[in-house]
Amino acid sequence: MDAVERMRSSVEREELLSAGWAALPESYRMPSVAPTLAEALAWCRHLAETHYENFHVASWFLPEKLRPHFHAIYAYCRVSDDLGDEVNGTEQALALLDFWQDELEACYRGEARHPVFVALAETIRACDIPITPFADLLTAFRQDQTVTRYRTMDDVLGYCRYSANPVGHLVLYVCGYRDAERFRLSDFTCSALQLANFWQDVRSDYVQRGRIYLPLEAMDRYGVAERTIADGVATKEFRGLLREMTSDTREMFHRGLPLIDQVDRELAVDLDLFSRGGLEILRAIEQRKWDVLSARPAISRRTKLALAIRAVTGKFLPTLRLRGRAA
Repeated sequence: MDAVERMRSSVEREELLSAGWAALPESYRMPSVAPTLAEALAWCRHLAETHYENFHVASWFLPEKLRPHFHAIYAYCRVSDDLGDEVNGTEQALALLDFWQDELEACYRGEARHPVFVALAETIRACDIPITPFADLLTAFRQDQTVTRYRTMDDVLGYCRYSANPVGHLVLYVCGYRDAERFRLSDFTCSALQLANFWQDVRSDYVQRGRIYLPLEAMDRYGVAERTIADGVATKEFRGLLREMTSDTREMFHRGLPLIDQVDRELAVDLDLFSRGGLEILRAIEQRKWDVLSARPAISRRTKLALAIRAVTGKFLPTLRLRGRAA
């Protein structure tokens, strides 16, 4: 690439970045002066506590001393996701995600400028977290811009390996765990949570983003065409497909449950809550007879309250483990 082409490429990149930032909250933009650590922590805490959607990383039930770390991780996840999904077009999203990757690498060199990375630098230092899980999440968000169909379940799980499993690894790092066996068990739970959300959101993922996470091989096997999702009518064949998907996902949740017995009480309570919440999503799908097209299955407020109460009591009483069928 000659000098003229490099200059043109640089100008185009800046135009894409400018247009992309304009579509996002003003607070997301790079400040002219890097904030102090206290300012950055306050920024991340505010985002975690006020954003319309929550990644459920910064849990109520973890020790207070760890919450700033989870706020920083949440802020990184939240902004990264918005860079991919809340701007106008693939080129803008990819430019912003590449920029965010550059800032992540700068953070690891001790050159953080954005509030997210100023706060995250302290978490990385205190918890000795490698760059891999943070970078993996960006891989997933880039993939969302270019891949909208998956041929097999292995392909879907390959996506979960980048989109969901790194979050579990980050939680374990912050809580002081870094062994392969706990990571393996965490991957089952995180992938299952991702899949439960996919099956819950089949219709909206297709209508709003043009994405289908149901494996094409399974759709073909059941005789389910893309038109079925577009029409929003859950046929007998579609219900059969969702029944298989939810059954396999439930099994994945149960494969991750042994992790609950391998972590301390506070994290065990969270893991129990996450797993039960995911299983309740599957139950909500089943209660609609696997029709996720005419309406989005959701957990009732009463069920959410029951899960929260159970989690709170679990901090003071022996933790009730998930065994056999979900309660």
